Amino acid sequence: MPANDPFARLPEAASFTVTSTTVTDGAAWPPEQHSSGLPGGKDVSPQLSWSGAPDGTKSYAVTVYDPDAPTGSGFWHWAVTDIPATVTELPEGAGDDTGSHLPEGAYQLPNDARVARYLGAAPPAGHGPHRYFAVVHALDIPSTGVPADATPAVLGFTMAGHTLARAVLVATAETPA
Repeated sequence: MPANDPFARLPEAASFTVTSTTVTDGAAWPPEQHSSGLPGGKDVSPQLSWSGAPDGTKSYAVTVYDPDAPTGSGFWHWAVTDIPATVTELPEGAGDDTGSHLPEGAYQLPNDARVARYLGAAPPAGHGPHRYFAVVHALDIPSTGVPADATPAVLGFTMAGHTLARAVLVATAETPA
């Protein structure tokens, strides 16, 4: 894995499978998954489906993170927690302002722009390609107990000791100079 491995300092976890009808692992985000501040961007969260989570999974969390953002700490684009263990898919657009397409009990945390929704890719012009880690975290607890106004970093800290497995899909984006 290239520099800025977002899992390098986290406890190891098993893996399972995540797929998307929106984007293929390793491919570029379609324009709809880019920030509405860019031409064609619509801030539409990707469709995600997962399978093969380990026994003992009691809930899931989903995050989208750009470790290549020029911040020193990356950039969180989306964080959803308390997805019931019976759910194995989020539809495209589930990360809108209302969260009405999220499963009952699940909720979005404010991203690094401090809005509780999916915020599309928007790497700085000329900064080169960025990687966007769309991750489904299988957890051994039914609820993270993280407050709805917490940051995705707090969610990550809370999940660290409860992550049974991770399903990872990496998409890319680049804004020309």
